[in-house]
Amino acid sequence: MLRSLLNEGVDTVFGYPGGQIMPVYDRLYDYGDSLRHILVRHEQGAIHAAQGYARVSGKTGVVLVTSGPGATNVLTGVADAMTDSTPVVVICGQVPSGALGTDAFQEADIIGLTGPITKWNYQIRRAEDVAWAVARAFHIASTGRPGPVVLDFTKDAQLGMIDYSYSKCSFIRSYLPEPEADPDALDRAAALIDKARRPFVVFGQGILLSGAQSELTEFLRKGDIPAASTLLGLSALPSDLEYFCGMTGMHGNIAPNILTNSCDLLIAVGMRFDDRVTGVVSEYARGADVIHIDIDPSEIGKIIPVTVGIAADARKALAELCKRISKASHTEWRQSLLKPSQIEREKVIEPEIHPAQGAIRMGEVVDKVAEISAHKAVIVTDVGQNQMVAARYSKFCEPRSFISSGGLGTMGFGLPAAIGAKVAAPGRQVCLFVGDGGIQMTLQELGTIMQERIGVKIVILNNNWLGNVRQWQELFFNGRYSQTRMMNPDYIAIAAAYGIRARRVSERQELGDAIREMLESDDAFVLDACVEEAENVMPMVPPGRGIGHIMLNESELYEG
Repeated sequence: MLRSLLNEGVDTVFGYPGGQIMPVYDRLYDYGDSLRHILVRHEQGAIHAAQGYARVSGKTGVVLVTSGPGATNVLTGVADAMTDSTPVVVICGQVPSGALGTDAFQEADIIGLTGPITKWNYQIRRAEDVAWAVARAFHIASTGRPGPVVLDFTKDAQLGMIDYSYSKCSFIRSYLPEPEADPDALDRAAALIDKARRPFVVFGQGILLSGAQSELTEFLRKGDIPAASTLLGLSALPSDLEYFCGMTGMHGNIAPNILTNSCDLLIAVGMRFDDRVTGVVSEYARGADVIHIDIDPSEIGKIIPVTVGIAADARKALAELCKRISKASHTEWRQSLLKPSQIEREKVIEPEIHPAQGAIRMGEVVDKVAEISAHKAVIVTDVGQNQMVAARYSKFCEPRSFISSGGLGTMGFGLPAAIGAKVAAPGRQVCLFVGDGGIQMTLQELGTIMQERIGVKIVILNNNWLGNVRQWQELFFNGRYSQTRMMNPDYIAIAAAYGIRARRVSERQELGDAIREMLESDDAFVLDACVEEAENVMPMVPPGRGIGHIMLNESELYEG
């Protein structure tokens, strides 16, 4: 198993030992110079760390855990990786083949449990199948639309003896990971683009997964087309690129949401029309033709009816489209986003990042981190208000710089994902934004940071609430704050117990100095930022409404 991992170029494994995976861990003892093992404090930490590692490095993350509860503890992360198209290979120990189905100690039907949430799973019952299964697992996890693969490794297979040989997998009959773009579809799409007066691009993580950043930029320049990102597409384009107009969706920027409903051609690339992007589907891009480019044919037409669907790798499809379209100018159309952008700056952004008085604002903290880090940090988030403000107020100049749990929305993702991100990019600053709720879900991973000396910077946006749920309770449940008030521990004392530097800041005049201290530290650092308790993240498209129905604040509405 370990030699097979090395043959796939693996250098890092995130894991936790136990009875049914002990033979592998015993042999790992001899591979310390070639395989780095990160000992997490909970198996959920292993899978989220592997996700963070994969998202930053572009490699396949690897997880090694034992059977039963060790394996079931990774299921949330496996589902998260499936939803967000993250390549990971999870290797679970399993009871011996002869004990399968007997309810043996720490036995669980991992193949049955993981079937709906993996690209592929396989139970290895013979030593002869190990190399074959690993090669197949890495090919499936990393090609086409990436995703998780689970290998269930019985203990007798771990102990078997074979003559070892390894052959990488590059083809599986019936598995076609990368469909070729239909030339006729490309021609029809190019004709629509040339005809359009108000074209608009919405792109997702598929740009990053396919490495299509340059192709997207060239396409936008030639077509003179404005573009917006989904949450997971952030950092695919530099934030200051003239064609980039922000993030779309429920807490996205006003201009891209308005442009979506006023464009005459919507070009969707490497995104899946998640409901947080579309709002009410019947009101989404009603007057537009739709071109949808995605490597997964099942996504095309699944949510939004398309005029032209192109099942292909985003990088190759954009390159082919760029050859076919004519040089265009849409100056007046692109300038139409200036008015809604100005309204958002005056009504939302400036009051958030430069408040005149009151407690520190969440966006103020994120903006200051972005400024002091010169927009070069890898930003990792947990889920909730911290996630939305980090997405809205961070700026990016390098790709693969925004890591978050998108489709599944997994609280507890942030801290271990930041560990994986830092392991993948030790030379880059990695900054985690996390709420006081999410940090407590995987707080034990501070032990991993301590033991492995991982220099993650942790910013707790501490408002003593489960902030996102509290916001919904205020706006849509008549202020009935059921079970969202948090009594929190002393995070500074907890950090000290793990030997991690920490600082609490509650006064605005101390914020810049505290962030500089954090970012200038070579080691891990916890910044406990005491922020406005009752703050809501705005703008917001209310649930059940179209994305043109935008709340600027609790009492003011923008409709376009």
